Amino acid sequence: MATSVDHLPSALFAIHQPAPVPVLFEEFSLPNGNQRVLGQPHPEGIVSPLALRPLLSSSEDLSLDKAIETIKALQAQDGILTRKLALHGTVLFRGLPIRNAEDFSRFAHAFGFKPHEIIGIVVNRPLLAPNVAPANEAPKEMLIYSHNESPQVPHAPEYIFFYGHQAPVTGGESPISSSLELFHRAQQEIPAFVSELAAKGILSRVTYKFDKQYEGGSTLRQAFGKEIEDGDDEVTRRAKIEAQIRRYGRGEHTTWEWTDEGIVLTHRLPAIRTQPETGLPTLFTGLAAYYKNNKLNSPTATARKNATQQLYGDGTPIPDKYLEHLANITDEIRVLHKWQQGDVLVYDNIIAQHGRQPWEGEQSDRVVLASLFDGDSVPGAYGNQDWAQVVQALAG
Repeated sequence: MATSVDHLPSALFAIHQPAPVPVLFEEFSLPNGNQRVLGQPHPEGIVSPLALRPLLSSSEDLSLDKAIETIKALQAQDGILTRKLALHGTVLFRGLPIRNAEDFSRFAHAFGFKPHEIIGIVVNRPLLAPNVAPANEAPKEMLIYSHNESPQVPHAPEYIFFYGHQAPVTGGESPISSSLELFHRAQQEIPAFVSELAAKGILSRVTYKFDKQYEGGSTLRQAFGKEIEDGDDEVTRRAKIEAQIRRYGRGEHTTWEWTDEGIVLTHRLPAIRTQPETGLPTLFTGLAAYYKNNKLNSPTATARKNATQQLYGDGTPIPDKYLEHLANITDEIRVLHKWQQGDVLVYDNIIAQHGRQPWEGEQSDRVVLASLFDGDSVPGAYGNQDWAQVVQALAG
């Protein structure tokens, strides 16, 4: 079960810095079920998410400009917030004057990360502000189970920012769990599965169709067709799509096959990666989500099943008993973030998983925006196999 934070003192500590900044952030505790003390291999007493809010007197005025100036100043001091993310996995900012997509974009860019270009998009993400798009527009009844962002393709972001613009009364929480802890538990409890993943990796087969496959999904042109022009013939269109696929830089570990309905890509990928600097192994995956989705029978779930297939790297099926166990561990170590309007939740995607709970009410009752960024380095390899190496996509 998730470890309670009841024993932690309600008096909170501030992030101190050597130079004065416009806003001082302090840590505060969240209710049980929204925050927990992480287990091994995390250092003792580390909570996730780390919850921060501005420390202000009643007479002080907090502006977005001041908050952004503070974020930039903290990052200029040896990447204080980046290091907090690497320790806690997820950081919550609450009480900031972020009101819309433009505000959110400015705040996220203040961290100094490089905007992530999505290649092979599997969900539709229309641009709302610089590097800001809807998080996921799948129907509200659809469970999006815990996963690292983009585990089914070779090019994944290192950091994910979510902004809660509107929150439903019931449901719609965002799960938070540690990929480091997930690996540690899996290695102890299902070592044969971890050994297979380490030796074989996974084969990820992703189908892209000319038409949208499911509500909230993308088309082939949205995924790889940014260079396509309306007057291009079929040969030119295919060539431009294949050029985008080659940007993954995976050589023989990414192959494709054209069909009457679109294209099927097959990637051999590492499900186990390592955290930069610490070298700790992290289970970078959506396998538990894949298992959960395969158990659902709704039309959207069936379409999502048909879009992605996950196998061991040698092409053999992964036994359900392992995937079920992985989901059970995830259920035990995750918390559910209950959104408040204006919240910004930042994930270190290398070591933290996210998702989306269903909610009651209207589809429009929950509006969460996302912004994806690359870090200074990609995750390290777990093993010496060529397919286990993670690379940045080539510039386009």
